[in-house]
Amino acid sequence: MEAAYEGDPAAFNKDEIIFSYPGFYAIMVHRIAHVLHKLGVPLLPRIMSEYAHSITGVDIHPGATIGKYFFIDHGTGIVIGETTTIGDHVKIYQGVTLGGLSTRGGQALKNKKRHPTIEDNVTIYSNASILGGETVIGHDVVVGGNVFITSSIPAGARVSLKNQELVFHYRENTQQERQDLVQENGWDRV
Repeated sequence: MEAAYEGDPAAFNKDEIIFSYPGFYAIMVHRIAHVLHKLGVPLLPRIMSEYAHSITGVDIHPGATIGKYFFIDHGTGIVIGETTTIGDHVKIYQGVTLGGLSTRGGQALKNKKRHPTIEDNVTIYSNASILGGETVIGHDVVVGGNVFITSSIPAGARVSLKNQELVFHYRENTQQERQDLVQENGWDRV
């Protein structure tokens, strides 16, 4: 709860976090499910995590190891795979995937490290995908939004996409429709 309160300037108070933050709920359920998973309790940890997933949109496998002071901001669309290891003071945003590169091996991949390791003090922005069991994101790394990572990133790095280009395609508007669009939206031109 402290990580959520201190990490989110939009948080009004701690009660708001407890009762309305999907990331907080998903982490709370995961903490209990993870203990049961480690104790070898069959099925129940997975049912718990899937229930939390259905409520929050946050899919954390009960086998994932998550450190202290972990914060999920917004939550929806997050996937954290079974063999993921997350350090302390990590913050992730909506749409992040910490997943495996391939599941073609099926049961032959059981008990193998398939998901990434995220070290301490890492921030991962929305819609980033970090994949693979040999992938290590070093401490104090900032991963920008929409990146696709399949190899390790050294400590302290900043990872982002370069020069994304937006391309607009328009239907055949009349000159008047184009002028109206410009005026309505405060654009320079269409």
